[in-house]
Amino acid sequence: MKLLKPFLLTASHLLTLGLGFALGVYALPILIAPDAPTEQEIKASVPAAQWTATFRRDLKDSDALHWGEGAVSISAQAISLVGKLAPGPDYKLYLSPEFVETEVDFKRLKPQMLRVGDVKTFNNFIVPVPQGVDPAKFNTVIVWCETFGEFITAAKYQ
Repeated sequence: MKLLKPFLLTASHLLTLGLGFALGVYALPILIAPDAPTEQEIKASVPAAQWTATFRRDLKDSDALHWGEGAVSISAQAISLVGKLAPGPDYKLYLSPEFVETEVDFKRLKPQMLRVGDVKTFNNFIVPVPQGVDPAKFNTVIVWCETFGEFITAAKYQ
């Protein structure tokens, strides 16, 4: 009985510490995210979108914590989203030659993909396309969490 109390105290403190850490990992990106661009700013930055696509929540590896929804516009200058992403750390935007909707497929095709840039906002985003990148050579745009290796969402645009 004397050993049970210290064990329970240690277990409860470790559980609280773990829960606090997990909440911090989830909340920190939300707290430090820059202001999201407005729809008008997106329309001004991507005036001549060559392709459009839709992020959907019903993809195979999307779940309650890893999802995206909304309209994606792709041009040679920028890729934008009018919609929402599940908050998380270290999101990257990729272009892929094939549509993927699972982590396994993403990892298999990653050597053939092109990382466009960082996604820093969760309500709408604009990611500039680097000079010399031709989105016509790809057909899918993907949001991936680099730190945790998590598939977030994808949309086929051609």
